[in-house]
Amino acid sequence: MVDMKIRIGVGSGGASSTPRALEELVTGLDDLGFDSLWLSEILTGPVLDPAVGLAWAAARNPRVKLGTTMLLPGRNVLRLAKQLASLDVLCDGRLLVTLVPGLTYAPERDAIGVEPKHRGAVIDEALPLLRRLWAGETVSHEGAAGSLRDVKLAPLPVQQPLEVWLGGTAPAALERCGRLSDGWLPSLLTPAEAATGRKVIEEAAARAGRAISSEHFGVSVGYASAALDPATARTLAARRPRALELTPVGWPALRASLEGFIAVGFSKFVVRPVVAPASWRAELEALSTAVGDLQT
Repeated sequence: MVDMKIRIGVGSGGASSTPRALEELVTGLDDLGFDSLWLSEILTGPVLDPAVGLAWAAARNPRVKLGTTMLLPGRNVLRLAKQLASLDVLCDGRLLVTLVPGLTYAPERDAIGVEPKHRGAVIDEALPLLRRLWAGETVSHEGAAGSLRDVKLAPLPVQQPLEVWLGGTAPAALERCGRLSDGWLPSLLTPAEAATGRKVIEEAAARAGRAISSEHFGVSVGYASAALDPATARTLAARRPRALELTPVGWPALRASLEGFIAVGFSKFVVRPVVAPASWRAELEALSTAVGDLQT
């Protein structure tokens, strides 16, 4: 049986920047049986740094798993390796990692510091270095991802290996996912597009002499519990092509969206409100009623 999990994500629309809000979110996740808390890294958005926020959450709750969609381009590879390894140690192996190239709209595009057309090459070079560092190898490297001379990381992650998923839907991103990643977590696509992308990834993995677990295909789904106000709708449409078209509005629409992805073999879902909820507890209770029974 496929292990179906619903994870709660906080993106640019889901405020959790105060201790009270994050406490309410972490407690509600645990009480209502959701799989994990996910914090997105958006440098110019009104959101917490994910490593800091997840470290705080780890200290508050010993059970909830902790996930992040964290930027890889623009980062010092050794610093990122140490940061994530340290977080995995502090949460006793509860860390879930998806690395992303980052958004392409202003001002986030410029803040990341790497042009969108160059970000894929950075991931190609940096992800193998991260894996070597987390495995305890002594690493020397010279390239666009940085300069390392006989570096050995400590502490090492509790999880060996520490798995890394990737996102993206462009052809090069799908090929990279098959060649380098442990899983796929895209957003803003239809179930049919997800199924096609999965096939491309699995074929790329086979060419690379590897395989990705059938349990490691998920989708990040932004949703609205009620109709969006015009200003929010305009912002979404301006920032992300197809965002309005692919954002389920209302609980029945969210459930139908998840069921569509389940039907094509996807089993891990990060659901994130595009509008900050007035109460995380109330939001989680409504989510539990609407889609909680989809979990196994």
